[in-house]
Amino acid sequence: MVERVIWIVLDSVGMGALPDAGAFGDEGANTIAHTVKACGGLELPHLRSLGYGNIDGMEGIQPVPAPIGAYGRLMECSQGKDTTIGHWEMTGIDTKVPFPTYPNGFPEELLEQFLKRSGCRGYLGNCVASGTQIIQELGEEHLKTGYPIIYTSADSVFQIAACESVIAPEQLYAICRCARELLTGSHNVARVIARPFVKEGDVFVRTANRRDFSRMPDEENLLSYLKAAGKTVAAVGKIEDIFAGMGITMAVHTKDNMDGMDQTLAYRKKISSGLIFTNLVEFDSRWGHRRDAKGYGAGLEAFDRRLGELMADMQETDLLVITADHGCDPCYKGTDHTREYVPVLWYGKQKEFQQGKNLHTGSTFADIGQTIGDLFGVKALPIGTSRREALFHEYV
Repeated sequence: MVERVIWIVLDSVGMGALPDAGAFGDEGANTIAHTVKACGGLELPHLRSLGYGNIDGMEGIQPVPAPIGAYGRLMECSQGKDTTIGHWEMTGIDTKVPFPTYPNGFPEELLEQFLKRSGCRGYLGNCVASGTQIIQELGEEHLKTGYPIIYTSADSVFQIAACESVIAPEQLYAICRCARELLTGSHNVARVIARPFVKEGDVFVRTANRRDFSRMPDEENLLSYLKAAGKTVAAVGKIEDIFAGMGITMAVHTKDNMDGMDQTLAYRKKISSGLIFTNLVEFDSRWGHRRDAKGYGAGLEAFDRRLGELMADMQETDLLVITADHGCDPCYKGTDHTREYVPVLWYGKQKEFQQGKNLHTGSTFADIGQTIGDLFGVKALPIGTSRREALFHEYV
């Protein structure tokens, strides 16, 4: 039987534009295919062995004749293409109304309230910007004034950047909490994000002390059902932040993908049952948004090597699932997320597990959460189809 699920989200590793991508300005995007092409090919033996290249519609990855995993792709039914909406949908939440965005910056009256609540004397920015670029543009002024840098993107985010020598990370987190409390109602953005940075020589560099302060999930979800059933829900990376702690029983934050894999393997040694839920953020934050296709490709190859380590260590009561939450095509226009299909790979060592099963295309990311919930015997989610029968010759 399945006693432990290891669920890894490769943040932003989409696999081709969804049918409605044109409505989001993303027609023709394909994160994995364009990354492979830009890199002149990628060595991904473990992902391929699970059926990565066999997924319907997959481009750039060679299929294998006999996959040892089950494989498919999923569509997004929610109205968005960001981390919060993607992860929420996986756990059963259908976001029908898009989160608010601010293409012209935040209203002045809102920022006036922010200054009063936070105690900040002023702010810089208040525009749509690349996070790495805006700290270069406003970093020196920030050092002189001490004012935090506020900016947003095409996503529903209120981002606050500050040099760690001016506003220490813990102080920045407190400022972000003030913003989170303020941003309600029509301004209930998906995430308030703390973006600490430091000055190295003549340039400003973001640190690993980022924190996300998400809006609370709108309803109960797989994680809360698991917790209520007495199951362990161990969150690795920014999972705890994405769900604002709801349904999480233990958590660890990470500095990069390799740390994320280290922490996942560490939890595997500590936790004998329940869910280990991991987000590997560098694909999105370090390479996707910065349109660094070569870095993206190298990151995928590095993950694949660690995947081999994880697969070798899996027990017969483990089930592994690998997916993504949206796209962020490093070869596409702009620097924003892209609305794409996401791959889903399943792998287990149980004799009942159906190796080589093609799951084709699911209509929602929630197929994953529904399947996990079914395996653990918790309340069914409002959306999603359980693939338990497809994954196993008999229920386990």
